[in-house]
Amino acid sequence: MKADFKTVEFAPGKFMSVETGRLAKQAHGAVVARIGDTMVLATAVSSKEAREGQDFFPLSVDFREGYAAGGKFPGGFIKREGRPSEKEILSARLIDRTIRPLFPDGYMNETQVLLQVISSDSENDGDVIGAVAASAALHMSDAPFGGPMAQVRMAKVDGKLIVNPTVSELKNSSFDMTIGGTAKSIVMVEGEMNEISEAEMIEAINAAHESIKILCAFQEDLRKEFGKEKREVDLPQVNEELHAKVKELVGDRYSTTTRASMAKQEYSEAIKAINTEVQEKLAEEFPEMEKTIDKYCHDLQQDAIRNYMMDQQIRIDGRKPDEIRDIWTEVGYLPRTHGSAIFTRGETQALVSVTLGTKRDEQSIDTLFDTESKRFMLNYNFPPFCTGEAKMMRGTSRREIGHGNLAERALKKMVPSNDDFAYTIRIVSDILESNGSSSMASVCGGSMALMDAGVPMRKPVAGIAMGLVTDGKKNIVLSDITGEEDHFGDMDFKVTGTTDGVTACQMDIKVSGITSELMATALEQARKGRLHILSKMAETISVPRAELSKYAPAFTRMEIDGDQIGAVIGPGGKVIQSIQKETGTEIIIEEVNNKGIITIAADSDEKAQHAVAKIKAIVGKPEEGEIYMGTVRSIKEYGAFVEIMPGKDGLLHISEIDHKRINRVEDVLKEGDQIEVKLLKVENGGKLRLSRKVLLEKEEQD
Repeated sequence: MKADFKTVEFAPGKFMSVETGRLAKQAHGAVVARIGDTMVLATAVSSKEAREGQDFFPLSVDFREGYAAGGKFPGGFIKREGRPSEKEILSARLIDRTIRPLFPDGYMNETQVLLQVISSDSENDGDVIGAVAASAALHMSDAPFGGPMAQVRMAKVDGKLIVNPTVSELKNSSFDMTIGGTAKSIVMVEGEMNEISEAEMIEAINAAHESIKILCAFQEDLRKEFGKEKREVDLPQVNEELHAKVKELVGDRYSTTTRASMAKQEYSEAIKAINTEVQEKLAEEFPEMEKTIDKYCHDLQQDAIRNYMMDQQIRIDGRKPDEIRDIWTEVGYLPRTHGSAIFTRGETQALVSVTLGTKRDEQSIDTLFDTESKRFMLNYNFPPFCTGEAKMMRGTSRREIGHGNLAERALKKMVPSNDDFAYTIRIVSDILESNGSSSMASVCGGSMALMDAGVPMRKPVAGIAMGLVTDGKKNIVLSDITGEEDHFGDMDFKVTGTTDGVTACQMDIKVSGITSELMATALEQARKGRLHILSKMAETISVPRAELSKYAPAFTRMEIDGDQIGAVIGPGGKVIQSIQKETGTEIIIEEVNNKGIITIAADSDEKAQHAVAKIKAIVGKPEEGEIYMGTVRSIKEYGAFVEIMPGKDGLLHISEIDHKRINRVEDVLKEGDQIEVKLLKVENGGKLRLSRKVLLEKEEQD
């Protein structure tokens, strides 16, 4: 079958091609999008009917990078792709967060979007290509998708903005931002930055939107030519009688509860009591309508919260829009970790620990684009008890991976390079309480724990989550949002940075989008909030500790000639393994510019120096007149062979063993004895002549 190809120039010199009608024709929508030699197949399927009793929108987005796409084999024993990598999960989340708000409220049909990188040129990442492909597949399907949308990546190299930079260009960029939106507005932003200004962020977002508009118009043209007619969807209708009775029973109690400035648990209990009463009073008249009653209660509660904030400029907990909750912090709480911190803001608390390790502790990476090991990582854990719930724990969730990645990117630019600090660094953030912005608590706690560990960070980093309530005419930007404000509000905009600039961000919009001016307002309010949080952190710790924890491994570095590396390692690694076992150290050897760089990790200086001495003995040259502690390796009639350096034996002649006459060498020495000897001479051919008697006092003659 002939494929239908279309190409668009969405930025100067940047082209995307899309084809449809050739692959995956039984899917409701399917396209292949291509930039360079990177191709992504996107398929979209949406069930014709919702499952009975379905009360949420079951959208799933999966992004996979097959190794075959880049002509590679999977690493490891099993030569087949397994569970999604973190990179694939993060790419799927980026796409999900942009398309999810574009489905109509009340649409509950199971919808699945699958993205498969089927060809990769190793320069053009498939994630933003896949986002456009996902939107195009949905837009040309019969599903009620309110798109199109598009995503682009933005970079800045040598002061010049680049749309969809290559992997090589990103290495020299001052930021890496992914922006998603519709033709009208931006709905998603995520990225990491090297302390850029808020103005630079807005500039990049505005430039990205111009390309997004072009890609959205391109999809509209594709739909006109190849799209299916959109299906008729019966969205749930309001039961006016039931809604009126729920409203009557609730009365003004949601508003009264909202105005009471309660703590999270107290507020939740009060709302639950109202909802339970409404359910009980309507159970007989409206049987099997519990979920509908819950929804109407939820909507009325949402109206009460939003109206109160819009009218009074006061929030549920009594704060003003730009007010930040009380903060208390502590460092050094965990006695045996290498660094630790508690960061508590309101009812959100993170216990953060830092572990320092060696190069062998680095995280091995084997993905389609990246094979370099990670020396800095942050793991985020969100146990159910932190929200007062009891749930099954079934491994790390996508949310935990996403939040951990955001916190890791926020801190990464401030961590010293391997040349300046040759440790592998792992941060673990355990959320102990959560009422909004636990990922930002992880950033703050992570920054403090790093300083407590003595990691020479460039600057402390803090994060804040911003919210928004809007009715289309009036807007209220909220600083340091709680869980309720996130749930009932219109925006979740997380911003992290130092006193000098932004290091990471993540924004999700529930409404159709926000203007550039409103985003600038939110960023400026976030900057002020971030500076306030940094000042509170500085009251506990503001600079890295001068010394590392006594429990952290100590590093000793030395350099040898490249041609001596083999001697230190030994056949099959026997020599280096023996040194590590005897000295209780961990030794890593790297070859750099024909030099051997040796890093010795030990928990005491004595052990490290012991290992250094042994290595020096291997790579050093025997010098005449020097005294060595040697090991007797073999006994002969004429003397003993003594090893004074690994692999270097010398002859201790029977006449040089003692001042006395010795008839048999075995009368004085045996194999394995440790004896001090002096190197008398290095003869031609490298033979070593040793003496023991010159180190012994000659007995006085009678």
